[in-house]
Amino acid sequence: MKRDFLTLADRTEAEYRALFDRAHALKASRKRKEVVKTLEGRHLVLVFEKASTRTHLSFEAAMYQLGGTVSTITAGSSQIARGETIEDTARVISGYADCIMFRTFGDDRLTAFAKASRVPVINGLSEGGHPVQIATDLFTVEERLGSVKGKTIAFVGDCASNMGLSFVEATGIFGFNLRLGCPDGYRPPAAVLAAAGARVHVTADAVEAVRGADVVVTDVWTSMGQEVESAKRKKDLHDYQLNEALLAKANKGAIVLHCLPAHRGEEITDGVVDGAQSAVWDEAENRMHVQKALLEQLILG
Repeated sequence: MKRDFLTLADRTEAEYRALFDRAHALKASRKRKEVVKTLEGRHLVLVFEKASTRTHLSFEAAMYQLGGTVSTITAGSSQIARGETIEDTARVISGYADCIMFRTFGDDRLTAFAKASRVPVINGLSEGGHPVQIATDLFTVEERLGSVKGKTIAFVGDCASNMGLSFVEATGIFGFNLRLGCPDGYRPPAAVLAAAGARVHVTADAVEAVRGADVVVTDVWTSMGQEVESAKRKKDLHDYQLNEALLAKANKGAIVLHCLPAHRGEEITDGVVDGAQSAVWDEAENRMHVQKALLEQLILG
């Protein structure tokens, strides 16, 4: 029976432990220039309804490095743009592929696509979450700081974004404490916060969110599809910029994460994204290694 990866809850804590262990091993193999062919003869199809740099390249590199092959289509280059249904698209692609990555807008599209597909589907980003990114972020935290359990992670900016929502979801699986620093109107829905319980603290004070944190995270203030709101968002989130002064409130050994692209001078400053505490570039590379392990789990079982 196929298993999808649409939300973080689609894997248990034990399965994430195995995933991270395998990702560490694959990263070490890559560093030693060893050839790994676990997915030789297998095919991955990437379907993009939203633009991508890291998701696109990291999945392609992951599959090719494991000996598999990849095809990529976009909404504009496929019959999706001419009205073919998501369900019909999924049915056709699943006849060609061993796994599909789908990057889309609404979670209703993601769910419909996965339901129609006969092969595992990975959420490459949707409005409701970004599970492959959060899994990578937590892998990076453990690589730098040890077990994420019991750590304090601060997320500042638009905490109602897909990144914010997935971080909230992750607290119940990985056992870390999460502080969200954001203004009214940029908080996760009350039901989401209630389900997360006491591990999540929301504050309108960015300093309160970051003070004593082990990890400080931010993301773009204007996500894809929100461009008409850009001016308002910049004004509303102005006081939540991750700059050197704010980062100084975190623990001395704290690390900084940003899933990129970074809008330097808006949500993060040059000095932070390129500074000594930044784990941003390891985080970007780690997408590939974590996704290798995920592809093996989904395709090989």
